[in-house]
Amino acid sequence: MTTFADTMEQLDLAEVDARIAAATEQDVARALARERRTIEDLAALLSPAAAPHLEQMARRAAALTEQRFGRVIQLYAPLYLSNECVNKCTYCGFSHELPITRRTLSVDEVLRDARILHDEGFRHLLLVSGEDRRHVGMAYLIDVVRALGTLFESIAIEIQPLREEEYRRLVEAGVDGIALYQELYDAERYNLYHVAGPKRHYRNRLLAIEAAARAGMRSLGIGTLLGLGHWRREAWCLGLHARHLMRHFWQSRLAVSFPRIRACAGDYTPDLPVTDPEFVQMLCAMRLFLPDAELVLSTREPAHLRDGLLGIGVTRMSAGSRTDPGGYTAADHAGEQFEIEDGRSPAEIARLIEARGFEPVWKDFDRAFVAPGPP
Repeated sequence: MTTFADTMEQLDLAEVDARIAAATEQDVARALARERRTIEDLAALLSPAAAPHLEQMARRAAALTEQRFGRVIQLYAPLYLSNECVNKCTYCGFSHELPITRRTLSVDEVLRDARILHDEGFRHLLLVSGEDRRHVGMAYLIDVVRALGTLFESIAIEIQPLREEEYRRLVEAGVDGIALYQELYDAERYNLYHVAGPKRHYRNRLLAIEAAARAGMRSLGIGTLLGLGHWRREAWCLGLHARHLMRHFWQSRLAVSFPRIRACAGDYTPDLPVTDPEFVQMLCAMRLFLPDAELVLSTREPAHLRDGLLGIGVTRMSAGSRTDPGGYTAADHAGEQFEIEDGRSPAEIARLIEARGFEPVWKDFDRAFVAPGPP
């Protein structure tokens, strides 16, 4: 099977840019009229020519989201295990050279944070860490996952890339999902920001999500980090990656994210900031191109934007997030990865969702669905 890393090596990004820039209003109209959209249609929907049609795109995206997913929004929370990291990434608050307070939670400390999230209603948990195997190794991860198994029906990970056999061990322990963002599909720009450490290896990172899929992960999460690259190009590559995974690993559910860079300890300012209208255009284009993919919106985005995007294309939202180890019990947050923008509590977010005529869903999966049956 051709991997997506092979596809990216053969791709001419200048040609992608030209294709997007050349799209006309007629191309946009054709893309909007289709029931099933092609990768050429995605280029049109991401193009400058589509900007005047944003309201129409939003209406189509909203109708398609309701048709495929109903009027539900799944809620989840991230739980940071560690901010130890061996990578030097110029945009990240965990970057190795930054003088932040470093910490890795013990299993008991993880459980203390987890019980707070459980009491707030969460049954879907995302375990996050910096990339340092000395502190967050396989034995530690398995112990954490097994300890959390009685509290949460779905446990996903957002950690360093692993080998296929390591992903299999985590699946056996109770992990059913992974979020692994390439962050930049433009390999040349990728090397500008990933200065040192194993994360510098672009191809290895791109291959890892496929290793996780082969290992049996029920949910695959991919994404690009907005602010580092040219957003239209990055969005087009993200859509191409999503379609590749959906075709080759159709047994797994796909979730797509496009978080924007937030303030962090390194005081990084995005080189190529993305405006709110551009962000909305990207989200609508993704929904129209990927009608069956989950679209994820995190607390990186401001409250007014998150409120406005309810019902347009988003199906999954985080709430009440903390981005530092022990953040749900800590008095201060000196070691956080980045500052969240929407600080409302999970209960407030749930009430807002209900007020907008949607249903907040705390649990849409049960381990019994995949547990082996009686002999």
